[in-house]
Amino acid sequence: MKITLKDGSVKEYSEPKSIYEIAQDISEGLARVACAGEADGKIMDLRTVLKDDCTLNIVTANDPEGLRVIRHTASHILAEAVKRLFPEAKVTIGPAIEEGFYYDFDAEPFSREDLDRIEEEMKKIIKEGHEITRFTLPREEAISLMKEKGEPYKVELIEDLPADAEISFYDQGGFVDLCAGPHLMSTKGVKAYKLISSSMAYWRGDSNKARLQRIYGTAFNKKEELKAHLARLEDAKLRDHNRLGREMELFTTVDVIGQGLPLLMPKGAKMVQKMQRWIEDLEDREWGYVRTKTPFMAKSDLYKISGHWDHYKEGMFVLGDEEKDKEVFALRPMTCPFQYYVYKATQHSYRDLPIRYGETSTLFRNEDSGEMHGLTRVRQFTISEGHLIVRPDQMVEEFKNCLALAKYCLSTLGVEEDVTYHLSKWDPDNREKYIGEPEVWEETEQHIREILTELEIPFVEDVGEAAFYGPKVDINTKNVYGKEDTMITIQWDALIAEQFDMYFIDANGEKVRPYIIHRTSMGCYERTLAWLIEKYAGKFPTWLCPVQVRILPISDKYAEYAEQVAQELKKNEVDAEVDVRSEKIGYKIREARLDKIPYMLVVGQQEEADKTVSVRSRFAGDEGVKPLAEFISQICEEIRTKAIRKEEISEEK
Repeated sequence: MKITLKDGSVKEYSEPKSIYEIAQDISEGLARVACAGEADGKIMDLRTVLKDDCTLNIVTANDPEGLRVIRHTASHILAEAVKRLFPEAKVTIGPAIEEGFYYDFDAEPFSREDLDRIEEEMKKIIKEGHEITRFTLPREEAISLMKEKGEPYKVELIEDLPADAEISFYDQGGFVDLCAGPHLMSTKGVKAYKLISSSMAYWRGDSNKARLQRIYGTAFNKKEELKAHLARLEDAKLRDHNRLGREMELFTTVDVIGQGLPLLMPKGAKMVQKMQRWIEDLEDREWGYVRTKTPFMAKSDLYKISGHWDHYKEGMFVLGDEEKDKEVFALRPMTCPFQYYVYKATQHSYRDLPIRYGETSTLFRNEDSGEMHGLTRVRQFTISEGHLIVRPDQMVEEFKNCLALAKYCLSTLGVEEDVTYHLSKWDPDNREKYIGEPEVWEETEQHIREILTELEIPFVEDVGEAAFYGPKVDINTKNVYGKEDTMITIQWDALIAEQFDMYFIDANGEKVRPYIIHRTSMGCYERTLAWLIEKYAGKFPTWLCPVQVRILPISDKYAEYAEQVAQELKKNEVDAEVDVRSEKIGYKIREARLDKIPYMLVVGQQEEADKTVSVRSRFAGDEGVKPLAEFISQICEEIRTKAIRKEEISEEK
């Protein structure tokens, strides 16, 4: 048997060897740090016995897959610790995830004190240093074993496995768990770990099934790496829009209104208003869009024509019962079919195209309760939606323009470097999810691939993420905790026009089907607001701030002049307010900085006499005394250009 190693060298063996034995043969030091093996590109347990020629790479904690093995082992140690402390708890699943691991239990909710106790128990298990061994059982014996241990969720998992599946278990000193692996050789291999939090989850992600308790944790190979990660988590907590947005009084939620239905408070509504006015003016004046305003609901007939009734009904809010009611309505999950009928209301020539419809659309989607979070995943939201009706020969150029508009919006918001581009493709093995023939999908996906390549936009390809009517570009970003969300989408549609009998008259007087681009320029306003809160930790660019200037009179005697300054600013469309509280000026300045106000204007006797203002900013501290007209000119230019000042000062300065 010939084993080709990563450096190209070859090891020869006369009999089968486990990956761990081969690691030992290479070097005892390598065997000590080995986490798994990669044989012919496939990650395998160190216990796996190799019998045939292959290429082999020994995976360590320095490799992402090695770190996953450490975290997977840590999740099993967590499960054993929970069973020791809470014997009545039932174990379910415990995978490694991008930032660590979790394990779900059928148990009472865990407090922070419980997590601390579990951590201590994990420490004992690791110190005991149990060897982790793997074994397999026939199906019936596997079921019997889990029934004996009183683990009904494991029994269900085994029963759902294919009849010919290999059913494997891992034993770490008496604690046995159903698992495909891979795992470390011993519990001692987990050196640095931390339990982060606990929350409610549903068995198999189904809200109709058992409510479980999920414990999140993380693990690293070195304590220094764990310490750095925990520091990042602390920063994430400070930036978390769900906390910070409420503290800044941008939004709130109320139980009696409902989950996923946030209330934008005056400051948050002001920010969304600024973004909305910017986008509408940008699209209409500079990118050739015309605006529509369409209903929030429609009869089920509309969604049956579009295909949403068959492909998306479970995600819609349906009003009525088809078996009982003459007419059944649904709140709209998207605007496209409405705008198609705006197009169809008038006959169009090839000379009329492209037609670019834009709408600030309020949409409704019946999100699962376990998925909703703050402003990023809600049941009612508003997007900068648009649909372009184009001739087939215009499609590529218009698609490029949609990408250019999206990139411009991202750049203006200061977040362009934070996104990744995805070509979301259909899944040919799941034909029921999509309309159209394979040839159309392959052709349209190739068009998008060529566009992204030509524009030198790095991208990845995701199978199964396309809309049911066409492939798309998804522009994604991650929140402060690493969860990825789609911010902007641009979809290529060569199919829906047929279903709606949409056409234009070509140069020969013939009816021709147009193509359609479904797109957003900035995406969902609520999700974008959440993104900006976390990106800037609440310290937004001046043009976006709900309060751009706060005027601070040094005593009540100068309150009248402060009001005059505020009125001059407001006349120039600057959002300003006056702090008239009877507090010391130092206190007022500190409060303004805590409120993340871009500019503070201190006014007193000299400023009133000279018609000046003493400027302090969030960016440079004390900027000196300036004539009021000069300051107004400067801030108006900053707002007009949507400049992002970089010279942020520390909170202590």
